[in-house]
Amino acid sequence: MRGRAAAALLLAALIISPAAALMAGRFPLSAQEVLSALCPSLFSAPAPQMVSDIVLNIRLPRVLLAMLAGAGLGVAGGAFQALFSNPLATPDTLGVATGASFGAALGILLGLPSAGVQLCALASGLFAVALVLFVSRIRGSSSVIMMILAGMVTSALFSALVSLVKFAADPQDVLPAVTFWLMGSLSGTTKESLLFGSPLIIAGTAVIWYYRWRLNAMTLSDDEAQSLGVDVKKTRFFVVLSAAAITASVVSMCGLIGWVGLLIPHASRMLFGNDNRRVIPSSVVLGALFMLAIDTVARSATASEIPSSILTAMIGAPFFIFLLRRTGGIKA
Repeated sequence: MRGRAAAALLLAALIISPAAALMAGRFPLSAQEVLSALCPSLFSAPAPQMVSDIVLNIRLPRVLLAMLAGAGLGVAGGAFQALFSNPLATPDTLGVATGASFGAALGILLGLPSAGVQLCALASGLFAVALVLFVSRIRGSSSVIMMILAGMVTSALFSALVSLVKFAADPQDVLPAVTFWLMGSLSGTTKESLLFGSPLIIAGTAVIWYYRWRLNAMTLSDDEAQSLGVDVKKTRFFVVLSAAAITASVVSMCGLIGWVGLLIPHASRMLFGNDNRRVIPSSVVLGALFMLAIDTVARSATASEIPSSILTAMIGAPFFIFLLRRTGGIKA
């Protein structure tokens, strides 16, 4: 009964929060103004051009990206925590986010346009996970331990490459751009970047959603999972590839955003238990709501936008402590 009430509240928040986010900002809008911009046919007089531009070209893409990014990072973190049986696993466990960061930093250093930077980040992130899969594969198979170790090495390698790019960057112009991008922000969101990056997030989330019941079996040993009829190699490959694609796509559009992939799956388990059939869907909703709230505060709280990664840590850490104190840990 408690779980059903929580689910109903989350679904209600999922409907109300985007509307509130469209109205909030340094230029506040009323519900009627937002609705007239979204559905001009419902009103006799169309919304002013400035209001339409703010809603359709600035806030709506950011709201959609914030929800997609939060949902994707939440479900990727939950999948990795189940797949690796590690409560500290995050979407960057295999070095995907660091790899994507190197691609973006290199694109900024080369002076590429925003679309080129996004493409470089996406390609570099996918290359990082391909490198992890190649390194961890021994005699035709790879173990969880080998994948985690390969991920640590790959992350360290790309982190060093990011530092090399920052060292080579012009300190007056390029270096601040790289540093600000690495802090994570949705300020550069456009319709084009959203259309380019969102398909991978949606597809990856759908694949993990499809494999959510198998993730329960993946917490067991390989032999036990196979005895339950689960193809361990196939499940591991598709879940890793999907989570990596989600992470690379999010980083390519938003930069590095921490805490979401760690906090959200734990919050889901505390609310709904350990069954991944409930954890994965609730992580999608909680992640979308959390990232939407973070981005709304980031662009509304001060005159200059606050980087999202700062807020996720400042808000996420105390909230995580509150959940731990309130629930006493993960429910059995």
